[in-house]
Amino acid sequence: MTRQQLRSIAKRHGTPVVVIDHDVIRRNYAEFRRHLPKVQAYYAVKANPAPEIVRTLYRAGASFDVASLPEFMLVYENIRGMAARARQDFIWDKIIYANPTKPRETLEALDRYKPLVTFDNANELAKIRRYAPRAGLVLRLRVPNTGSMVELSSKFGCDAGEAVDLVAAAFRAGLVVEGLSFHVGSQCTNFENFVQALNMAAAVMRESRSRGHELKILDIGGGFPAPYNRHVKPFSALAKKINAEIGRLFPPSIEIIAEPGRFLVATAAKSVARVIGKAVRDGKTCYYIDDSVYHTYSGTIFDHCQYPVRAFKRGGTEISAVFGQTCDGLDVISRAEELPDLAIGDLVYSENIGAYSNASATWFNGFPPARVVHVNAR
Repeated sequence: MTRQQLRSIAKRHGTPVVVIDHDVIRRNYAEFRRHLPKVQAYYAVKANPAPEIVRTLYRAGASFDVASLPEFMLVYENIRGMAARARQDFIWDKIIYANPTKPRETLEALDRYKPLVTFDNANELAKIRRYAPRAGLVLRLRVPNTGSMVELSSKFGCDAGEAVDLVAAAFRAGLVVEGLSFHVGSQCTNFENFVQALNMAAAVMRESRSRGHELKILDIGGGFPAPYNRHVKPFSALAKKINAEIGRLFPPSIEIIAEPGRFLVATAAKSVARVIGKAVRDGKTCYYIDDSVYHTYSGTIFDHCQYPVRAFKRGGTEISAVFGQTCDGLDVISRAEELPDLAIGDLVYSENIGAYSNASATWFNGFPPARVVHVNAR
């Protein structure tokens, strides 16, 4: 999408606006499948839960990772008709509920669908047995998250040493453990995390098999890094490592799935905002825009991610600060952006802002989230 197209959309729809290009989503999905042909992608809906994205990825062949009952129903309602027309086994093939901790009410609601659900401890296992006994289970392992932008191992996953006992306990309770899962941390640029996690999972599967419990599914989670900058190694390099370990460690019959979120949608969106204020503070030019860290730039807070602010205007630049529109000192988008001399009313934009951005936007201070415009969503 060109800068001129972005400006045209902002003029037509107003600011702030997020523009999501579905051609990019389709290209990202195709790249994932090309480099990991043995892995079925279950899109992590939490990365960006737009129904339009769900429908585009379903048509491309994706399945879905959900982490709440509303996300489950979002997917269910948006692809139920398409799945029926294609005569597909809708739930088992298309959804995994990958949040290891679930309220009782959610389990009761899910049970009728016989979904795949994750767990990582005995208390969760007892809940599933009581409230969703028809679910298929996937045990989540705790694996290294070293170097990942968002660390998850301190909150989720069982230790490898207790995994086989939990599998055995599930079978004794009359439940069926279908497989294992892990997550190496969001935006994982340390590819050795995947290597270590795959070896841990293989060891657990071997021990489980020796005790009479064959596991059929391996969910390698998310963490596939988006190319935010030139320092992120290419996805093809990570895929090469993953493919080598899968081929070495697991039999051809194992079903491999993954939960890419950020990788599929991060680069598909751009945001446009308008300069609504300008000041000089401590010798630095400061711009205020009609978006904020409570809105499209929420990823700077919740996702530990930075989205450089760019200007449409040409000219010499200086280091400037960019603040959001809310009346909160935390609302700092950047303290050091290379920007030309901007006037109130000028437009600025950010790229690669499709994941964990407008998805976690709020109505803080009474400001609504940015308008979202979808292009090429055929």
